Amino acid sequence: MWDTTAKAFAAMGSEARLRVLKALVRAGETGLTVGEIQERTGIAPSTLAHHLKYLSAGGVIVQQKTGRSVINRADYGQLRILADFILDECCADAPQQAVSNG
Repeated sequence: MWDTTAKAFAAMGSEARLRVLKALVRAGETGLTVGEIQERTGIAPSTLAHHLKYLSAGGVIVQQKTGRSVINRADYGQLRILADFILDECCADAPQQAVSNG
């Protein structure tokens, strides 16, 4: 589990990839094509392809080929697991008030 979790966090380890992930989370279950992500983030197509590959390999997004397009979606299940990991593993020894107040 630690290896998978570390890989997922590493996939989000750049400002550009966080912008892509944010766009996908905001898009909801519908997801976005590469062109739509590029419009929303301003990331060059060749660079965007690299970031999408990294996010997909980290398990935080899912890519689905639909005809000639690829629809990219945030993997909400995986993102919930990562959020729970932070709260359960990293905040386990923190006073409860500190965890709930943020």
